[in-house]
Amino acid sequence: MSTIHWTENHTRRSARWHSENASPLPRRIVVADDRTKANDAYRQACEGTALLWQGDFHNARQLLRAMGRRLDRRAPGPGTSPSETFRLHRRTTGHRARVLGKLLVLLEDDYRPALRRAPDVRQACLEAYGPSKGPVAVSLRELLGVIGAHQWRLKGVDVPALGARVHPHYGVFAPVRGEYVDLVARAPLPPAIRHRPATGTAFDLGTGTGVLAAVLAHRGVRHVVATDISPRALACARENVHRLALTDRVEVSGPGLFPEGRADLVVCNPPWLPARPTGPLEQGVYDPDGTMLHGFLAGLSAHLRPGGEGWLVLSDLAEHLGLRTRRHLLDAVRAAHLRVVDRIDTRPRHPRAKDATDPLHTARSAEVTSLWRLTA
Repeated sequence: MSTIHWTENHTRRSARWHSENASPLPRRIVVADDRTKANDAYRQACEGTALLWQGDFHNARQLLRAMGRRLDRRAPGPGTSPSETFRLHRRTTGHRARVLGKLLVLLEDDYRPALRRAPDVRQACLEAYGPSKGPVAVSLRELLGVIGAHQWRLKGVDVPALGARVHPHYGVFAPVRGEYVDLVARAPLPPAIRHRPATGTAFDLGTGTGVLAAVLAHRGVRHVVATDISPRALACARENVHRLALTDRVEVSGPGLFPEGRADLVVCNPPWLPARPTGPLEQGVYDPDGTMLHGFLAGLSAHLRPGGEGWLVLSDLAEHLGLRTRRHLLDAVRAAHLRVVDRIDTRPRHPRAKDATDPLHTARSAEVTSLWRLTA
């Protein structure tokens, strides 16, 4: 946490600054309210000036949307190649986040925003940030994300493979893309588990909400160890395991990738795109150089029991975007002394796959998600 300073009614004020995406301290802060024009706010934000909102909460949301529309008008067209289009898209997304992140709100000691018609965000902020340590300034865009995450946590995400709902926490990837869950739910279990169900063991690496660990337990795997490097994900997985009454079958362990020991089945659904995330909230999607993918492949043989399998759940979107080739993936499998025994494919069902306005529509419309069955 750092401290920001601004002048209000000729009085010098300060507050702690918090940004989940590690955005730097604003160089300059001015007070804005219901009289602030969208064009002025947009210009100042593009120049690096932050606007600390002192007006009506709903007017602040309208201003944020108006600034977003001005950004949309300046969005570049497609590049000369899929990889160039992706690079432009990421650059545009980053610029958008920086500009819209300049509209700030101040949260009081108990996370209460001192704005007219502001919703009660105390519980949402407590879940995302932990106990309050005094007044804190955050971007309105981030606060809206915190509010949205709280709603997801309350209502949960329906998982047909479980016949139940899984409740994601803030900063934990939600299983809204059900095709990868369905792959794990229907792939044939390794013979070692089918023949010895009472002693079958599985690892779920990068468990997130714990959904895949729960699916494996639901399928009859007697002991599942779920790991993650994120403390938020570990807390989320433990809560979901408890909610689903699976604590006798699923053990949540970490932080780390592989737990100790060996298993009959090791499942991993790593981030699908080898690119740099702009902050911790993107780490479920982007992974520089495919670090988790290669870590899984490199350590798999040493953590499999005889006759065991590793299940790699991976989209080929990176291939369609020119970020990775199929040969690169298969070479990494062979370099880890692994063999592909089967591959089960499915097509995405999420709305973005059919959204022709998405800059990455061509790649998304061709995407296939696969479960690769690997043995040592």
